[in-house]
Amino acid sequence: MASTADFKNGLCIEFNNDLYTIVEFQHVKPGKGPAFVRTKLKNINTGKVVDNTFTAGVKVTTARIERRPHQYLYKDDIGYHFMDSNTFEQVSLPENQISGPSLLKEGQEVEIIYHDETETPLSVELPPFVVLSITYTEPGLKGDTATNATKPATLETGAEIQVPLFIDQGETIKVDTRTNSYSERVKP
Repeated sequence: MASTADFKNGLCIEFNNDLYTIVEFQHVKPGKGPAFVRTKLKNINTGKVVDNTFTAGVKVTTARIERRPHQYLYKDDIGYHFMDSNTFEQVSLPENQISGPSLLKEGQEVEIIYHDETETPLSVELPPFVVLSITYTEPGLKGDTATNATKPATLETGAEIQVPLFIDQGETIKVDTRTNSYSERVKP
């Protein structure tokens, strides 16, 4: 058990008979009335983010979760297959449990979050940034960089994102997995 004073980003709690992680929280002490805590909670199973307000000092049940390093192997009809980096055991998960499945590249390191008591995999988290090469994009026009203009580009994983006009086909870029957006060019 924990109280609202123990809230921190990433804390996993049991709420409405489901598991949620705290994405954002704010303690509020109004001039009149009791203090409260505004939170944004992300459902671990569905990925849906909900807003909730807790009265200050209320007790919540925390859930123990464990992050384990895995390596992405391949995708087939069953789902996405991963190998535990420590025990070499394989696990397959459906697409809805993966954050950003279009950015997964074979051999990539990811973290799978397990519920500690039931040993069930809850979700797959990619690293904050992944390095991928561009397989196709239209050529950019010279001198057209005064604005923040972008163009579509197809990555080696098949994902399509918007990149600046100066990025060419065959270049390697860093992609932010949290927003599915271009971050920077990677020098060879």
